[in-house]
Amino acid sequence: MEINTFEKMQKKAAKKSQTDFLRLGLSLVFMAIVLLATWDKIPGNPFLAVAAVFGAYMAMNIGANDVANNVGPAVGSKALTMVGAILIAAVFESAGALIAGADVTGTIKKGIIDPAAFTHPEYFVWAMTAALLAAALWLNLATYLKAPVSTTHSIVGGVMGGGIAAAGTFSIVAWGTMGKIAASWVISPILGGVIAAGFLYAIKKTIIYKDDTKEAAMKMVPLYVAVMGWAFITYVILKGIKHIIKLGFPTAAGIGLVGAVVIFVLVKSAIVRHAHKLNNERSSVNRLFTIPLIFAAALLSFAHGANDVANAVGPLAGIYDALTHATISTKAAIPLWVMVIGAIGISLGLALYGPKLIKTVGSEITELDQIRAFSIALAAAITVIIASQLGLPVSSTHIALGGVFGVGFLREWLDRTQRLEYRIKEEKEKLEELKRRLDAFKTELTTLEAKTVKTQQDYERIVHLFELIGMHEKEIKKENKALKTVYKTKYVQRNALKKIVAAWVVTVPAAAVLSAIIFFVIKGIMV
Repeated sequence: MEINTFEKMQKKAAKKSQTDFLRLGLSLVFMAIVLLATWDKIPGNPFLAVAAVFGAYMAMNIGANDVANNVGPAVGSKALTMVGAILIAAVFESAGALIAGADVTGTIKKGIIDPAAFTHPEYFVWAMTAALLAAALWLNLATYLKAPVSTTHSIVGGVMGGGIAAAGTFSIVAWGTMGKIAASWVISPILGGVIAAGFLYAIKKTIIYKDDTKEAAMKMVPLYVAVMGWAFITYVILKGIKHIIKLGFPTAAGIGLVGAVVIFVLVKSAIVRHAHKLNNERSSVNRLFTIPLIFAAALLSFAHGANDVANAVGPLAGIYDALTHATISTKAAIPLWVMVIGAIGISLGLALYGPKLIKTVGSEITELDQIRAFSIALAAAITVIIASQLGLPVSSTHIALGGVFGVGFLREWLDRTQRLEYRIKEEKEKLEELKRRLDAFKTELTTLEAKTVKTQQDYERIVHLFELIGMHEKEIKKENKALKTVYKTKYVQRNALKKIVAAWVVTVPAAAVLSAIIFFVIKGIMV
């Protein structure tokens, strides 16, 4: 038996090694193709090709880490399979990057450093190259540790560290902007968590807790899906296609409202047609949210590709512009070949390394079903809309994970105040009864031991009382332990929470330090 187990372990380890080698091989092949394709983009200056490889590496790490937030809840809830989620995300991430990706991007991400502080264009190029590699290395480490982090914050840290190293002064950094970015570490997850928990609680109150769940679902599900339709149409117009056509919030919200009405009618009629398949079980209600979740994963991926591809290709576009014109521009057009590197890199990184983080977000923080995942996806869209209108800097990664944590903590609270309340009362009553019996046995034992003349029956009863007292003392210890277990019932993995929060806090400084080190290495090689 032990030999068979050992052989199975060896085969499993060998298979894992082969898979890891294949992933690494495909990644290296992609970067080699990028290197060859960009080698002669600027004749006599191969540095662009090196920067392009770092950009490709960064794009793959965005796919491996950040995209998990868009599809993780859908996979965790079983609305999508892992393969289906990866295919949908890859297609829509690429579409978002190539169709609606920025025509122009800030060469210095988020305006966190002053371009006038660079005395030499080559220092800017080296700083942006260092930023790309540092952010990619940090994301790679975070993915390995199964910690979803913000790619935007990673590149911000990289740009900040490289900029400080290149300029030789901390005054190059716009610390007010950095303060806003730091504030988003708190704002994003709290907003996402509160909104996700709010929608989940509303669904429970209006559907799950109703006596006639089927009737409530037929009435309320079309309304919730319509709200999601409004949120996502507005979200995609504001964040996904803003580079194709720029519309204000009132216009986007109006178009979203029209779309929501159409969605309400379509969903209502579809549910009525399939009413005979519904029953008064939660699983039946869950199935109604499956298709909306698939659309949510696709639309979140499209908007993410349109916006966050700039995290990979923005600095690369800036490097290309600086090397081509020998000047530093605050804005630079993104060539198509740069966008293609970003789109393919994100999709490849997702396919090769994304499953690890998808599992973390979808199932290793808290248990998700379609209703909970729906609440998280809806919260992600609405939070971005609210934040953009208030001018608050937020992270899509932090919003999505905040939603996951919010849903998990709501489940704990509901069980603590409702279902667990009965269990706690039951355990306490059982414990009190055991203590009462124990006291009665001890009192009887004391009385018998105090008798000056004892019969045979008295001695037998004393022995039996000692046995009963010992047994009840063990039972009381057992019940005390059971009661503590009930009190400690948790639906959110605390270790995952601590690890993710720690990774969020150190992302910017870690990427900054790495970037500064890499800048000095590049400078030492080039000078």
